[in-house]
Amino acid sequence: MPRPIKMRKVCCLPENSEFGPLGSPTDHKNYVNMGIDEYETIRLIDLEGFSQEECAVQMNISRATVQRIYIEARTKLAESLVYGKVLKIGGGEYRLCDDTTSGCGRGGGCRKHKLRRRFEGN
Repeated sequence: MPRPIKMRKVCCLPENSEFGPLGSPTDHKNYVNMGIDEYETIRLIDLEGFSQEECAVQMNISRATVQRIYIEARTKLAESLVYGKVLKIGGGEYRLCDDTTSGCGRGGGCRKHKLRRRFEGN
C-alpha cells in the first residue's frame, strides 16, 4: 500500500492565478498547470529567500520533497516563458495555514498574517 500524501502547508493563495502572453490562444495546448504547493516553493525560496531546509520546515514536508516540487515548478515556469504558454496556478495537495500557527515563517508567525493583523488593528 502506498504511503498517503502529506498535506503541504501553504501561507496564502496567489492573488492572481493566470499569467501569460497577451492575446494568447485559449486552447488547452497553450497552458501549463502549476499546483499551489509548487507556487509556494517558488514564493518561499525565490521571493522570501528561504533555503530548501527552511522551506521544508515551513511547508511541513521533507527537504527532498521540497527539492522535487521546486524543480517541477521551475520547469513549468521555464516552459511558460520559453514557449509563450499561459501559466495557471491551482489545485494540489495543500492546506492553508491559519492565523494561530506560531511556527509559520521565520521567527514566529506568518508574515502575511502579521501584515494583515497590523492593518486590521489600525
